[in-house]
Amino acid sequence: MDIAQKYVAGLKEAYYNNGGKNQWDHFEKIVHGASPDDLEKLQILYPDIPDSLLQLLKIADGTYWRDYADEKITLFFLGSGLEEYPYYLLSAQQIVDTKDDFQGWGDYLINREYDDIPVDEGVCDNLDKLCLLHFSDCMNNGGTSQLFIDFSPSAKGKKGQVLRFLHDPDEFVVVADSFDEYLQMLIDAGYDFITEDS
Repeated sequence: MDIAQKYVAGLKEAYYNNGGKNQWDHFEKIVHGASPDDLEKLQILYPDIPDSLLQLLKIADGTYWRDYADEKITLFFLGSGLEEYPYYLLSAQQIVDTKDDFQGWGDYLINREYDDIPVDEGVCDNLDKLCLLHFSDCMNNGGTSQLFIDFSPSAKGKKGQVLRFLHDPDEFVVVADSFDEYLQMLIDAGYDFITEDS
């Protein structure tokens, strides 16, 4: 079992253990993976995309206002190290569609315009070289937090590191050195973003 399969199996168990069996079973019944064409588009845009993210998308092509079987689905699928704060997985097409969105609003973070906003030293400071893959929005429709895979780290970062943007108070920090490590972090934390309330 690869890390993506292991992750989803544990996520299912977390839903079951927190009263979400019916919700998960319904999702599992109608969900499908991303199309080969959509996965190919991702790999063309992001040649270094982690295999584990591709594997997740082959299992579920997004959980964020995603149409499956003529039904719009929203399902908490990820976390970020913030306890009891869930995130959605974007679909392959949503990842493609939001490719350049960060440059439109996140320049103040990359340019370090405000001394009181923490930006990890592993994040580059050149907007022209920035290459981020936006794969997740938080439960607040992404307005409060988003997750990225960073393919353009600074000399102090690691290519493929996972970044979390958090708003109010703002911060832009590394939460894991790789996507595999990120998934393992969520597994090790016991999927604590899935609770009876969520």
